[in-house]
Formats: sequence, C-alpha cells, structure tokens
Amino acid sequence: MARIVGYIATSLDGFVAGPGDDLDWLTGRQDLVLGAHDYNVFIKRIRTVVMGRATYDWLARQDFAWPYAEQRAIVVTSHPLPDPKGPLEIRSDVDALIAELRALEDGDVWMLGGGRLQMAFIERGALDELEVYVISQLLGGGTPLFPPTGFARSLRLLSAEALGTGGAACTMRSTRSAGFPRRSAICRPAPAAARSRRREAAH
Repeated sequence: MARIVGYIATSLDGFVAGPGDDLDWLTGRQDLVLGAHDYNVFIKRIRTVVMGRATYDWLARQDFAWPYAEQRAIVVTSHPLPDPKGPLEIRSDVDALIAELRALEDGDVWMLGGGRLQMAFIERGALDELEVYVISQLLGGGTPLFPPTGFARSLRLLSAEALGTGGAACTMRSTRSAGFPRRSAICRPAPAAARSRRREAAH
C-alpha cells in the first residue's frame, strides 16, 4: 500500500508563494542547508505525483520541460486539459483517487503544490506524512499554505531540524492517518564536522 506524503515550503507568515506567484524568496536562498531534505533526494522515492489544477496551470506556464516524466502524474480537475504539457492522467473524484493511490505498490505518492488538495486529503485522514519547510522569511501576502476551510485537527510532530539559518524542516502526521511507520526519528543537532560538510555541499 502506497504512502501519501506532502513536501512543501512556507514562509514564516504562512505563504507558499508571494504576490504574483513569486518564488524568488525561496529559490534565491543561500543559507538553507538541506542535506537529506534536498528535493533531489526526496524525488527519488516518489513514483506518483498528484497535483491540483492551479499547480498544473502554473507548471504549464513555465518555460522548462515537464519535470515529472519519470513519475506517474495525476491532475485533480473537473475540466479537460487542452494540450497537456506532459504525460499525465486526470481524476475528479478525490475519494476514488485515494482508494486508487492506496492500491499502488511501486513507491510513495507526493501531494504536490499548494495546500488546498493536501487539506482535502488531511480531512479524509489520507495524508500519511507532511514535511513542511518553514523558511526564515516574511512575505506579507500571497498564496496561503492552507485555505481557511473551517476544518480543524491536531497533527503530531515527528521531527524538527534547523536547516542552517534559512529555515527549519518539520515532519508531521495527522492523528487519523493510516499509521505508516515514520521514516526518521526526531532529529538531533548534527556534529560540527557534519554541519560543515552540509554547508560545503550546499554551495
């Protein structure tokens, strides 16, 4: 049975993108020491990527090649996609999609993009683990991490780790998730030599 996970960055004031979908505040950081949390490490264990229509539309507007050619890509939308940018599938029923994803056995599923679709999965107890990268940045506005739906639930913090001076990684699980074993124990400060190696690798 596949694990369904979230992996997303947010500003300190709770936005995943600045006004006008600006991401320079995230991509331009030089003080993030990601180490094992690096995207290139994370994506290697992902076999299926699920995104909402807004995330797909943002990707389709970019001038780079489709980034998920090696994964099964699913867009959750009720409308057809004219001239799809990459090989992908469309689903409109979230409950049926969850059952379909659970039946997969070839790797983890990543809920890509903003928090609206992730919230729909959390509401159904279907997001097994959520990695949130809190960046040391105030944006003052933009796209919120999670929409204000009125839904409330406690999540359990599994680990927290500073990523240099640029932010922190927090891994959480919904109290009503499927109960998969966590991937890592609570992180402890790395020895000075290891921190030095991570800084060198980041530059």
